Amino acid sequence: MKTERCVVKKNKILKKNFTRIGFLILITVGIFFTLNFLINKFLFQPSENIKKLKSVEIKEYQGENLSSISDFRENSIKGPQYIDIKNYVLNIDGLVDKKLSLNYDQVLNHNQYTKVVTLKCVEGWSAKILWQGVLIKDLLTEAGIKSGSNTVIFYAVDGYSSSLPLDYIINKNIILASEMNGVNLPSERGFPFQVVAEDKFGYKWVKWVSKIEVSNDPNYKGYWESSGYNQNGDLSGPKRQN
Repeated sequence: MKTERCVVKKNKILKKNFTRIGFLILITVGIFFTLNFLINKFLFQPSENIKKLKSVEIKEYQGENLSSISDFRENSIKGPQYIDIKNYVLNIDGLVDKKLSLNYDQVLNHNQYTKVVTLKCVEGWSAKILWQGVLIKDLLTEAGIKSGSNTVIFYAVDGYSSSLPLDYIINKNIILASEMNGVNLPSERGFPFQVVAEDKFGYKWVKWVSKIEVSNDPNYKGYWESSGYNQNGDLSGPKRQN
């Protein structure tokens, strides 16, 4: 009987100790999660007082010296355009299966690409820039290109327009740029989007793009083409129509 009492007493002690250990574990776990919550909330959450610093322009890329964003002459038809990005919409229509109206973020949600391309103006100056943006062919693929299409027309918010061959846009992976030299396009340079028409003169580089139209009219004449500039705009060709 004495032995049985000792065993019962020992079991009660063990049970009591296990209860205490379980209670301590629960307290420890509770303290851990509480501290984790407080640390994340007050130490690692971004403060409203933190200011985002202005992006720094890239001046060299993969061993190549780049021109500056300021190395451009203002020659737009109505001066720089200042776009309220909250109300901005890029329309894609014409010979497409589905017309698109994309806001700024929806355009940027497409895959991004970078490329160093030199813009050459018929006025004689040039600027080598690291451009970043989306492929125009990705936007057109999303809209669906109808059979018989051969031309893409770009319209700007100031009324300017120009066109490029569809095959050229697809085969050359032409970019609709949102950044230059690592910073967002300044308003003076075409914010929110500019066509990077490599191997073409600057009048093909439409700025402040608001509409892209897929067409079957290879003879569409934009602003300067209507004034006698070469329809192709090739750097290797004449600047004026023959």
